[in-house]
Amino acid sequence: MTHISSPAFSRRFFLVSSAAAGGGLMLGLALPGLAGAAEGEGGAAGAKVNNWIIIQPDNTIIIRIARSEMGQGSFTALPMLVCEELECDWSKVKGEYASATENLDNSFGSMATGGSRAIRESQEMLRKAGASAREMLLAAAAQKWGVPRSELKAENSVITHIPTGRTMTYGEIAEAAAKLPPPAEVTLKDPKDWKLVGKAQPRFDIADKVMGRPVYGIDVRIPGMLYAALAQCPVFGGTLASYDEAKIATMPGFRQVVPMGDAVAVVADSFWQAHQALATLPIVWNEGANAKLDDDAIWAMLREGLAANDALVAEKSGDAKAALAGAAKVVEAEYRAPFLAHATMEPMNCTAQVAGGKVEVWAPSQNAEATLAVAAKAAGVDRKQVEVHITMLGGGFGRRGAVQDFVRQAVVIAKAAGKPVKLLWSREEDMRHDFYRPVSMAKFSAGLDAAGMPVSWMARVTGQSILAALRPEAIKNGLDRNFLEGIAEIPYEFPNFFVDYAMRNTPVPVGFWRSVNNSQNAFYKESFLDEVAHAGGRDPYELRRALLKNHPKQLAVLDAAAKQAGWGTPLPQGVFRGIAYHDSYGSLVCGVAELSVSDKGVIKLHRIVCALDSGYVVNPDTVVTQVEGAIVYGLTAALYDKITIRNGRVEQSNFDDYPMLRLKAMPKIDVVQVPSGGFWGGVGEVGLPPVAPAICNALFAATGKRIRSLPLSDHGFTTA
Repeated sequence: MTHISSPAFSRRFFLVSSAAAGGGLMLGLALPGLAGAAEGEGGAAGAKVNNWIIIQPDNTIIIRIARSEMGQGSFTALPMLVCEELECDWSKVKGEYASATENLDNSFGSMATGGSRAIRESQEMLRKAGASAREMLLAAAAQKWGVPRSELKAENSVITHIPTGRTMTYGEIAEAAAKLPPPAEVTLKDPKDWKLVGKAQPRFDIADKVMGRPVYGIDVRIPGMLYAALAQCPVFGGTLASYDEAKIATMPGFRQVVPMGDAVAVVADSFWQAHQALATLPIVWNEGANAKLDDDAIWAMLREGLAANDALVAEKSGDAKAALAGAAKVVEAEYRAPFLAHATMEPMNCTAQVAGGKVEVWAPSQNAEATLAVAAKAAGVDRKQVEVHITMLGGGFGRRGAVQDFVRQAVVIAKAAGKPVKLLWSREEDMRHDFYRPVSMAKFSAGLDAAGMPVSWMARVTGQSILAALRPEAIKNGLDRNFLEGIAEIPYEFPNFFVDYAMRNTPVPVGFWRSVNNSQNAFYKESFLDEVAHAGGRDPYELRRALLKNHPKQLAVLDAAAKQAGWGTPLPQGVFRGIAYHDSYGSLVCGVAELSVSDKGVIKLHRIVCALDSGYVVNPDTVVTQVEGAIVYGLTAALYDKITIRNGRVEQSNFDDYPMLRLKAMPKIDVVQVPSGGFWGGVGEVGLPPVAPAICNALFAATGKRIRSLPLSDHGFTTA
């Protein structure tokens, strides 16, 4: 934890002190004043060659980063893209967060970290930033030496005059380079010439994490800080009716109560004091119209959507209905998936200070721009008066991105208190006031010919739209295509194909959850395709090969997974395999699960194989760890978890009734990378979608029991 006792400290000092004391994401650059000179705040000299690159006289290269780090390795991979073109000494590269306030002109582009977009959306801008800075350094050196630019080369942060062998470092010429105009155009390297990108590099944050040094939002300490505990109306849509502050006024450390419409916060000298006072505070809620909402009503509404006439067509080719009617065999099935919580290890929290018309926020956020906008609105100030400090995130998974309720609450409380306040949600509040992965259902019909090949494929999907709640402007002509990701546009070739969607929204708040709707849709699509394969007497892997025959990159990934898993070769007695293929976030992924099941329904997961093609790969080691993490998250959801609603409120409250995967249940994971180049695919979420269907398909092979709803614990299965 970081403690700062000096009453006089600057914004820069707080940032660098907290990062230096706790490691954090600054990793060594976090010394007082190190990057300050470039921003006019004093400290060691440094030249800001462009928005992204600061070069110190000692050849230290500071790369400014606009995306959040939450364990996915962006704070290492993004600088690699810059440095590949900059031709600098990687051993002297460090990272620093870009300021959201500086990005009001969008000079850093998007600062949102989600949808596996950090590298995909940033790569061209960052590579050009590196190439531009390199050319400016070379131009400055050419001017200083009075030689043609063509006689110079840059390598390892050193510029060499080829005819004479003279050299100078980037640090020596950076100040002069920073005064030059950037080149109008730059030529980026051919991927075959990459020296850094594509090569495994140790992540900047690992050593400090091993030592327990990083500063998460929950660790932030600033002088004079108070603490707040929060209670929100347990019923969705309910409001605060009354509270009796007098009952807690004399409790130790108590400062005040802050009401907020649908919530109430207690402010005290310590979090424990605030938490205890809140537990004692008499609160009356107006539960509102949703007080009787329960799961039965929600599922009934979705089931109605499966047969409704208001569904909108998303994809159509051929005449699927006619082909189904003329098929030699018809296969039909219904699937469903529940609400899911993000269950981040670090509960929602934010530290805020509102004073002198300015706002300062310290937050574990996936989106610094959204944090800034929410903080400005909550405090009633212009965005230019807000400074956001992004900390390390103890899990994001989408929860800390588009929705910034924890930031709004912290700013409102700090403004009322007149002092800096850290708001920390309890685990129970975190579980019961999430923005959940939506519920959904799907109905499939497939027609097979006499040879067992599908001639018709029809899917109706119904469920709650995230975009309708968070980004309604993104819905076109009433159709939320995001809800159909991974199910409307697929690489499998069916002669006749039809997919439509019936939107059915509930009062339960929903949000983006790791891999979002791909998580449900892959389970539906790949499980049903397994049903189709068995109904037609075909091997599930071979059927997929036939359906992907005109898609060589997808076929290569499918084959790589099957080869690694030894598909078609004998397994130990009692062990069975299941396979699932799914494209998402621009990447191609195939998973194979190997498991055994006891006669009492105890599942032993032996191995998960995951093959993927993400096009270009920046840091292969990061790819492996991200895929492994996504598989763990997917296993947890498939095996155990669901959020259920009774009397308008969430029934689950903590990890006892919303369990996480335990170490003893963790299978061996084999990640097979098949990078084909030519495109930039995502990585952070793509390992999750194939997990549930691969497991369920393996369970069918083992037991003959077809699983059409999750979690598996609902079907009597447990884990060894």
